[in-house]
Amino acid sequence: MRQIRHLRLNVLTWATCALAAGCGGARAPGVVTGAVTPVAPDSTSLRVDSLGAAIARAAQDSEADQQVLDSLHQPLARDSLRPPPDSVVTAVKPQEVEREAVRLFGPEGPAAIGAAPVPEAGGGGGGGGAAVPTFDIDVSSFAAKRRVLEYLEFFQVDARDRFEIWLARLGRYEGMIREKLRAKGLPEDLVYLTLIESGLSNTAVSRAKAVGMWQFMASTARLYGLTVDPWVDERRDPFKATDAAVNYLADLRERLGSVYLAAAAYNAGVRRIERGIGRLPGSRGGSGGEPDSVGDETFFQLADRRYLRRETRDYVPKLIAASLVAKQPRRYGFDNVDPLPPLLFDEVTVGDATGLDVIARLADTSVAAILELNAQFVRGITPPGRSVVVRVPRGLGTLVAQRYDSLPATDRVTFVDHYVSRGQTVSEIARRYHVSVAMLESANPRIKTRALRVGQRLIIPMSGRVVPSSAWSVPPEPRYRRVSRTEASSGSHRVRSGETASQIARRYGVSLAELLNYNGLTMQSVIRSGEVLKIPQRCGESC
Repeated sequence: MRQIRHLRLNVLTWATCALAAGCGGARAPGVVTGAVTPVAPDSTSLRVDSLGAAIARAAQDSEADQQVLDSLHQPLARDSLRPPPDSVVTAVKPQEVEREAVRLFGPEGPAAIGAAPVPEAGGGGGGGGAAVPTFDIDVSSFAAKRRVLEYLEFFQVDARDRFEIWLARLGRYEGMIREKLRAKGLPEDLVYLTLIESGLSNTAVSRAKAVGMWQFMASTARLYGLTVDPWVDERRDPFKATDAAVNYLADLRERLGSVYLAAAAYNAGVRRIERGIGRLPGSRGGSGGEPDSVGDETFFQLADRRYLRRETRDYVPKLIAASLVAKQPRRYGFDNVDPLPPLLFDEVTVGDATGLDVIARLADTSVAAILELNAQFVRGITPPGRSVVVRVPRGLGTLVAQRYDSLPATDRVTFVDHYVSRGQTVSEIARRYHVSVAMLESANPRIKTRALRVGQRLIIPMSGRVVPSSAWSVPPEPRYRRVSRTEASSGSHRVRSGETASQIARRYGVSLAELLNYNGLTMQSVIRSGEVLKIPQRCGESC
């Protein structure tokens, strides 16, 4: 029988006292604090089919996040401003800023965004005399920018319900992220990048296939030490992904010399930002030089001259707007934010395939709680033949280790996952695994039995049986039909002046990652006017 090799009690000291209620005194051993609440072992939430239900609920939550994130990353519909010529940067008059702030946020609008002096405490009004928040990124100098005002309105109106959920999630991770930023000498308020990147969702997946809270592409994630494979995707691990993101941001700031330029490079790539800087008036050495001084204002110079793509021009205004709301949510009408408590956990090392639903049963807790602690296991199971660390609610590590040690091998895996291939039916798949159609439907609550999709993942109950190695399938990779020269007119695109790869990808209905991979490019690659890009064609029936 396989043995537990290692048990670690890993209490999150990163959670600051300001975020963890009751911080300051020692907690009694075995007390569970945080997101996870033990439930009775015989609870219906611990049934074999609960893994599918928990995954379905998580997927539904991620879809709701992604709808708002997609809107956030698109140009705002209310934006009617025409960009100024490259050589002219027009300043918005202070009176216009104040009028706009009043229109959007009422009489206290100018004070809220720093366009007018903040009234002294006791002056009345919706602010309630609260102390003026402090920032360690330069918010006050740029809070009156028109785009900041518009994103403040977006968070308060268009994205209000979801943004309130994101503010609650901030309580889970804010202390940990601030600690890591501080240790690296970075401004702690960069924590708010997670609001505009993912809404603090560990399962977020962008159209360009960036994943996790910090929205890493696979290549960058691996470069910064994260594992990305069909079993484990550490971009979804909030703790390891934060380590990688902090190191990446530190490298960007050191290279560019500005926090806001580093944030822009996090979105667009460092070379694109450096090329824009080289085009600014006063740069040394022509187009490849650098201006005499570089700072946060440089970002807005690049944005005003349209040296950056639209998404990147809006990236820092989004960060500033999100920071303003997150620091003083009540001032912006978010009166009912109930921050989630920080995650506290123990760690148990297991050496072979084990379902997270089994771990939940051993810990007498819900599958959802274990999934939240172990989002990096993308298939709901630890990889076979590989030693990995599994997190369980704080105080339960020893209990789980003891129970696992005596668990029969046949009980460690209650399911395998199956990826639908062309022409397969539910009944055929059920026969293959010797289960009933009813069991398949129970394990996959959102399945449409008459409309299976090629590549769709199904959970197959396997309780009480040894899972053969042949049962482990690998998620299918997207397949594309190569475009011949005779198909160039429909399978290629000649880049026009000012076009970006993301715009071209959207035009042809493919993801940015697909377009880049098909052309041997990366996120840092430069596409030039006149260059011909091949457009990947999804396989049809003839593939």
